[in-house]
Amino acid sequence: MSCLKIYIVTLGCPKNEADFSHFKHHLLSLGYEITDVLEEADGVVINTCGFIVDSKRESIDTILEFAQYKREKPNFKIFVTGCLVQRYPDELPNELPEVDGWFGIIPPKTLAENLQKTKKYITDPIAVYDFEGRIDDAMPYAYVKIADGCDRACTFCTIPKFKGGFVSRRLEDVEKEVRTLVESGKKEIILVAQDTTGYGIDLYGKQMLPELLKRLNGIDRDFWIRVMYMHPDHITDEIIEGFSYEKVLKYFDIPTQHGSDRLLKLMGRMKDSKELEALLEKIRQRYPEAVLRTSIIVGFPGETKEDFAQLVEFIRRVEFDKLGAFIYSDEEEAPSHNLSGKVPLKTAQKRLDSLMEVQAEISFLRNQKYVDKVIEVIFEEEVEGVLIGRGYMDAPEIDGNIFVRGRLEGNKDGFYKVRVYESDTYDLEGELI
Repeated sequence: MSCLKIYIVTLGCPKNEADFSHFKHHLLSLGYEITDVLEEADGVVINTCGFIVDSKRESIDTILEFAQYKREKPNFKIFVTGCLVQRYPDELPNELPEVDGWFGIIPPKTLAENLQKTKKYITDPIAVYDFEGRIDDAMPYAYVKIADGCDRACTFCTIPKFKGGFVSRRLEDVEKEVRTLVESGKKEIILVAQDTTGYGIDLYGKQMLPELLKRLNGIDRDFWIRVMYMHPDHITDEIIEGFSYEKVLKYFDIPTQHGSDRLLKLMGRMKDSKELEALLEKIRQRYPEAVLRTSIIVGFPGETKEDFAQLVEFIRRVEFDKLGAFIYSDEEEAPSHNLSGKVPLKTAQKRLDSLMEVQAEISFLRNQKYVDKVIEVIFEEEVEGVLIGRGYMDAPEIDGNIFVRGRLEGNKDGFYKVRVYESDTYDLEGELI
């Protein structure tokens, strides 16, 4: 069996990116080559997403594109893995015979070892694994998956059906991975899971995110720790206090999903709007510099004009620094699929547009507080003499940027001081000092 030169496509969430950084390591250790030039490749490995309609469509379209490419290059190999395969293990192989190998949610090492050995490798999902090495790009940040799967009962979500129950990685293993990354030069470690507040419960009998943050903060390197995806129903005082460590960014990614109590109940959420507001206010009282980010679903079944109005008022009261909103995706396997009162797509789109207009006003005002302030920045790229970077308030790929004219010289630790002189809705402009 010959080792191929592989082109890699990673779709979906940062957990997939973390998985495939491990996969690349195992692939190379087995003698494969990795190329960024498709024309040089003998085959492609596609890591799919199967969460909602749009992500499923993107995954299918990507597979079809490579199927077309294979018609022109018959010896080209197509291997598909990830959530979409786990969710549709029988349908996909029947519909897409051009694919040479189907693999579900399995450890990266297992995927690499079996890439050319079988047409179909789909078992119960195995979403976490031990660290043995990883290959990352040149970006100053890296995603580290601390757990996967989910035991929560959100009615709109199908993830537990194909990812399985919540499973954590051992503290020592996560610490080993982070230590390796920062020793290699990474300046920002982004902790991800389906719900980071649940970390450790299955292994240690209690929430261990605070202990993990303590351990990572103790690593003798200068770097940021950012925590993503915290379920608001399970944020404790101990978790809030865990953000007090020096290296832990005061960035709170808390998907509230809605602001109508009736809708929150239909979604399977435990906290009502007043409890959510109290939680968010507690965070701001503890950390005045805290950045609050949330995600919102509009067009959930049964959402009325009154529910949407309550959502808008909730957003106005809280004044989230960052907000992402999405139209409800009606997934057949989700409990919400059986709810009455489906919202027409046109109506949902109007509500989404209206909500984002409100948030744009809020984001603009909250962004102004950084003007004339000096902030620490990580730069990621330079385009035509403009440096593009981020401060603690912006997560990569989803939030804004800081734009600075100039060149990077003489800095060895990767962090730069920037004085902000202008802000808009999402981005900042500044100068090096």
